[in-house]
Amino acid sequence: MKTPHRITIIGAGFGALSSVREIRQRDATAEITVIAPRAELHYLPGIIWIPAGLRTREQLVVPLANFFSRMKVRHVTAEVTGLREGGRLVDTTAGEVANDALVIASGGRFIKKLPGIEHAITPCEGIAAAEKIRDRLREMKGGTIAIGFGGNPNEPSAVRGGPMFEFLFGIDEQLKREGRRDQFDLVFFNPSKEPGARLGPKAVKHLLAEMTRRGIRTHLGHKMKRFDADRVVTEGGEFPVDLILFMPGMTGNAWFDQTELARSPGGLLQADAQCRVVGSEHVYVVGDSGSFPGPDWMPKQAHMADLQAAAAAENVLAGLRGQTPAATFKVELICIIDALDHGTLVFRNAQRQIILPSTRLFHWAKRYFEGAYLKKYR
Repeated sequence: MKTPHRITIIGAGFGALSSVREIRQRDATAEITVIAPRAELHYLPGIIWIPAGLRTREQLVVPLANFFSRMKVRHVTAEVTGLREGGRLVDTTAGEVANDALVIASGGRFIKKLPGIEHAITPCEGIAAAEKIRDRLREMKGGTIAIGFGGNPNEPSAVRGGPMFEFLFGIDEQLKREGRRDQFDLVFFNPSKEPGARLGPKAVKHLLAEMTRRGIRTHLGHKMKRFDADRVVTEGGEFPVDLILFMPGMTGNAWFDQTELARSPGGLLQADAQCRVVGSEHVYVVGDSGSFPGPDWMPKQAHMADLQAAAAAENVLAGLRGQTPAATFKVELICIIDALDHGTLVFRNAQRQIILPSTRLFHWAKRYFEGAYLKKYR
């Protein structure tokens, strides 16, 4: 009787959990170990609705004990600190974990180098950040709210701008509902003159037109210098603020520095078209942790992580069987930019770019997708 393959997955986000499902579908006997600090999935796409009260922490945190039990997964509650022996040993705060193949899906890390960044809230850091935004909005009687995002200068794809448009339009809509919009000035800022360019030229045009229609001021095309407690300072001027929401660019996890894994110019793990970490054997990367070959608009989003997880699962098992890993993933961007009660659909692949006008239908589609997605893990 052959010994089951030992496959270790680092992380408990979209890419990690998709990897668990995809591997288990293909191999009923593999010994799957997940290393993550908590046996929980935090559904971050839903945090855009926390400030307006459409979602609470409890609705967005999914305990994974049942899912792990169904998938016959061993969960190691720990932080990863490094790798040894070409990735066959994972060092963690709970000891070492041995494997025959490794999938790294531990997400990205925000670059916190901008002076004064402590004065800004970074929404996608998690549910607590969105709750902080909710509480600040409740306290504020009026003032200027600045919302923007930056990038990783060495890795143009390592940016997550979509949610910031949703916070921008969502807060605008929320303040209108509360009858307080006229007491607030909303300013959108970005170092690019065409923010959200990866969504495609049509989408950029639509987003900027939507800001104009909503009376949202813009401060575009100027490199960030710093944040003060009461102002945003750029190379093209500064403006006073009462609340700053800012999403910096992304880089790799700190523990990557304790490994010999190949890195991209922006600090992510350098992957090939099969999701292998370049120069490594039986080490794969999925989602925000990796830098993948493909078009410069390739998104950092859950959908892309799911597509990469399917390819990685196929290739992990092929490699362990002594075959040549050959599965690749398609590149496509699908997002609904939500504004509390309606949303705009943006789709992009190698052949086409589509943007469909804002309707209530897309808001409800986004909510339906959330329910359907989370059902897999409940």
